Amino acid sequence: MDPTCSPDQFLDVRSHGFVRLAIAVPRILVGDPAANVTHHLEQIEAANERGASYALFPELSLTGYTCADLFHSQALLDGALDALEELLEGTRGVDTAFSFGMPLRIDHAVFNVAVTCRSGRVLSVTPKTYLPQYREFYETRYFARAAEAQADTVTLCGTEVPFGPDVLLRTDDPRVVVYPTICEDDWVPVPPSSRAALAGASILANLSASNIVIGKAQYREDLILASSGRNEAVHMYAAAGFGESTMDVVWDGHGFIAERGYMLAKTERFHLDGACIVADVDVEALTLERGVQGSFRQNAMDYKSSWRSVPLPGFRPEPTGENGSNASDQPGEGVHQTFLRDIPSHPFVPQNPAERSKRCREVFMIQASGLATKLRSLPEDSRKVVVAVSGGQDSTHALNVAVHTMDMLGLPRSRIVALTMPGLGTTERTYENACALIRAVGATFREIDIKPAVRQFFGDIGHSEDKKDLVYENTQAWTRKLEELATAAQVRGIVLGTGDLSELALGWCTMFGDHASHYGVNAGIPKTLISYLIRWTADVVFEQEGEVRDVLLDILDTPISPELLPPNEREIAQKTEEKIGPYELHDFFIYYFMRFGFSPSRIARMALHAFEGKYDLQEIKTWLRVFIVRFFQNQFKRNCLPEGPKVGMTCISPRGDWRMPSDASPAVWLSDLDRIPDEL
Repeated sequence: MDPTCSPDQFLDVRSHGFVRLAIAVPRILVGDPAANVTHHLEQIEAANERGASYALFPELSLTGYTCADLFHSQALLDGALDALEELLEGTRGVDTAFSFGMPLRIDHAVFNVAVTCRSGRVLSVTPKTYLPQYREFYETRYFARAAEAQADTVTLCGTEVPFGPDVLLRTDDPRVVVYPTICEDDWVPVPPSSRAALAGASILANLSASNIVIGKAQYREDLILASSGRNEAVHMYAAAGFGESTMDVVWDGHGFIAERGYMLAKTERFHLDGACIVADVDVEALTLERGVQGSFRQNAMDYKSSWRSVPLPGFRPEPTGENGSNASDQPGEGVHQTFLRDIPSHPFVPQNPAERSKRCREVFMIQASGLATKLRSLPEDSRKVVVAVSGGQDSTHALNVAVHTMDMLGLPRSRIVALTMPGLGTTERTYENACALIRAVGATFREIDIKPAVRQFFGDIGHSEDKKDLVYENTQAWTRKLEELATAAQVRGIVLGTGDLSELALGWCTMFGDHASHYGVNAGIPKTLISYLIRWTADVVFEQEGEVRDVLLDILDTPISPELLPPNEREIAQKTEEKIGPYELHDFFIYYFMRFGFSPSRIARMALHAFEGKYDLQEIKTWLRVFIVRFFQNQFKRNCLPEGPKVGMTCISPRGDWRMPSDASPAVWLSDLDRIPDEL
């Protein structure tokens, strides 16, 4: 991004490593290339108007897949070449590149090929490598396979272009390399697209026919989704639709775009008038992920081979003019300033309720199983847990995990020694909820009033209780931890840490206070997921324990606070999100900063879209600055974290996924943040 980023540059999704792709499924008239050109041009125009850099058509789309023995007719083959010329003429000056299918005679053989074009020029021709000859497919009757070709170039419409399955289309964005394949090529055990991915291809495009039978649509999606995940790539798929002959089989026009194992967009199947879908794919993420996964590069070395390359322009935004608009942006000003993809505002929390419930179960069981393993490693009489319960969400969830762990191990819940330790900032509501929950789950209840000990510490160092500073706050956290450790030594148990991933990333914890424990059960759980976990636990784990469930639901309605400052008229005075910012924003920042290594400017642009007006750009910048500064300043706390289970792909442990010097400078990240415009 330009050091003096304009609002238009900032909003342009292409400036942040996204590429707009289209799947085009045209209406087909079998054996009539001239008529089919019209439908192709309609779809290319639709994709171009929406700003797509590349569009993918189905297999043999120019003639129809179901021509059968007509593929040996010279009239049809000549008609396809005439249609190609018309298609090129109709797309001169069109920025969208596209791949479509046609039959092509070369020397003494007919090949099933994918032709890739842009702005009225043919760039490459890719023949089908593997021809199905089973069940309803008879392709070796009509076509030669790629290995039978005797030439590696072909002249089309007066231009000599590369011909073969070894051609990569390298764009003017080094992160974007396109590789077309045809149908069966992606169904074989070692598909050409995987070898192309190892050679650098990031956009894998499959032109398919693929008739529809029961269960096949799901199988296609599973196959391509798995490929996109395994290859750390975008995988496009376009299947033949309405108009293909239904003499014996039917075609559903199934098209979709998968990215690194996730579905981005799908066509409406069985549509009678063709379809065009468009989505923005994240090539920055897959590039960074490939860089992290050393095994990807190792695998590439094992399959190192010779590939040819063809330049494919048009994937970088043009320099902006005085008014900020792209001079050659044919789709129209502003078309790239809106995302055509879903960016969840809560990336740690699945939006689908069924998937969310499944996620909560998985997370909860990872935590409980981890704690069970920890306890089983101890002598039988030491399999006890000491946990401080404040009435807040983190300690509530930690207690829930401990309770279920004891149930799993067949141990009495009384082996959980749950401490309530009211201090100078404790409110009546949180105190009562803590006491009620401890008693309801059947843990051993202990109450320790820490105020006398805290005041003793104040007296020891000559600190005035009227001075509400860090000494005032942290001394309470240290006192509580000392009481926990002393209790654990007394009962021969371990102290269970309650601090979560969000607090650890922000450093919103007291060093050797709530930061310390024998086992940090919540260390991998972000704040935005905690409340869903508690609700799931209330509905599932404690479904038959109404008293427990009622307390959990009341705790969910309580504002998040460390309760270290005196309450105002019995209400919480210190609300965390008013101090450091909304946790939903910070969890968004944490996910994309730690999981992928995205730059602050990119994270801010994504957040602006994800939260859809809930936060303006200035608010996002403000809290993102807080996140960056706090994240760098507090690495020293993360460098000495206690043990705890990794739960998701984002892990803060110095023994796991995140290693970072505690004295690193945030200057580069703050400089990138400063490039973001203040107003749009």
